[in-house]
Amino acid sequence: MNRKYRKTIIAGNWKMNMLASEVKPFMDALKAAMPKARTCSVALCVPFPLIPALVKASKESRVSVGAQNVSNHAKGAYTGEVSISQLLDLGVKYVIVGHSERREYYGETDELVRDKAKAIIDADITPIICVGESLSQRESGLTMEFVSYQVKAALGTLTPDQIRRCVIAYEPIWAIGTGKTATEKEANEVCAQIRSVIRSITGARIARGVSILYGGSMNAANAEELLSMPDIDGGLIGGASLKTDDFVKIIEATAQ
Repeated sequence: MNRKYRKTIIAGNWKMNMLASEVKPFMDALKAAMPKARTCSVALCVPFPLIPALVKASKESRVSVGAQNVSNHAKGAYTGEVSISQLLDLGVKYVIVGHSERREYYGETDELVRDKAKAIIDADITPIICVGESLSQRESGLTMEFVSYQVKAALGTLTPDQIRRCVIAYEPIWAIGTGKTATEKEANEVCAQIRSVIRSITGARIARGVSILYGGSMNAANAEELLSMPDIDGGLIGGASLKTDDFVKIIEATAQ
């Protein structure tokens, strides 16, 4: 982490878990256990039906509310979709875009990720843009090339000021939900490459201010080591964000 230039962020991704009735008990426990020192920004990205309950339960806390997806369309005949204005109206501050599960299961393309990111930025909400390689790509030595392409595809048509407002999450696909994780050095190497790509687009000043998160099975046991790396500015946390004790330990690790 480098707090001199950029924000440290711990963002939970609940995926398709929890019920609205479970949000308040979770938040009550989280607020009680949250460290008093503000060493990072904290967000929870939850399924659409849970957002109103989380907005209510997170009042008088420093937990921001995030969504896991958004339509690239502003409004109209798109049954089942949710627009950025609807999320803004609810009080959402972050939106995840381009998660590997969205890319794999729902066919989201790099172009769609780019369009969604721009819509999010235009609404003055922060996009968390996910990139990451598969196991076969890593074993073939294609990690840097593939991740660099994803970053360029997502950011290539954005202005430097728009890029400054983005968060990038490096999530190696082979480490999501598997319990496997890149070593801290492996993760930092890719995060450093992501920053290098941003630098090539925007210049050094903006690139050093963009927060880059690691999201491959970061947990209470490995968070401190991963967060000690200079180009890892936080975590996009999956399963561990559903457990108050584990999530708090990851937040506490940002103080090290």
